Amino acid sequence: MESPATGVRGAVERLGARGSSVILEFGRMTVFLAAMARAALRPPYRLSRLSSELFETGVRSLAIVCTSGIAVGMVLGLQGYNTLVRFGAEESLGSVVGLSLIRELGPVLTGLLVTGRAGSAMTAEIGMMGATEQLDGMRTMAVDPLHFVVAPKAVAMSLAMPLLSALFILFGIGGGYLVGVAFLGLDGGVYTSGLQAAVDFREDVAGSVLKATVFGLLVAWIATHRGMAAGRSAAAVSHATTRTVVTGSVAILLADYVITAFWGV
Repeated sequence: MESPATGVRGAVERLGARGSSVILEFGRMTVFLAAMARAALRPPYRLSRLSSELFETGVRSLAIVCTSGIAVGMVLGLQGYNTLVRFGAEESLGSVVGLSLIRELGPVLTGLLVTGRAGSAMTAEIGMMGATEQLDGMRTMAVDPLHFVVAPKAVAMSLAMPLLSALFILFGIGGGYLVGVAFLGLDGGVYTSGLQAAVDFREDVAGSVLKATVFGLLVAWIATHRGMAAGRSAAAVSHATTRTVVTGSVAILLADYVITAFWGV
């Protein structure tokens, strides 16, 4: 029978091993981030690859982002109106919907949606290229996979995320307008004037763009690293894809808190 001291020692050893593995993984990711940044800044700049990746990441995410934006805006409009009408403040519906979307829901939900759609696809594609030895073939021909494959994907994700977040917010505000004005009878001028009066560019819009840009960088970093570090089997690629979605989603939520705490948005 195992003694209590032995059990405690085993638990401490397992905790130490887990902590060490987390620190080593973060170190590997940091080294990968530095190498990816150098590759992105090193000429020649592969604009055709960047254009293709922007299409895959941005354009192919438009449907889910815009549809989700309308749905979220409609829910915010309905819930906000039902809450504000209790206090006789239904004229503030535009500011409530707009600020909720611009400051928080727009960048966060867009980041989560793009992580699930484009981030997972990015990891799976790079992982399968490794499993089928395409990356090794590039190295054999003196082509750096970080420069040819990873950097265009990371830059495209970083550029597409703020634009997709802006579209999410725009469609969300439209969804709130549709419910509040067309369905619930609120005056359209009251909705838009309340929105214009409440939104400040520096505090709200600039903070929203900052959040979306940081989220794009995080998702690109995590997705490409997981793809490059994936094993050489279908199961390993599948596991790496799942880890991308989980890690990326948690990283977005943590980064949102940090930015909110320091920026105040």
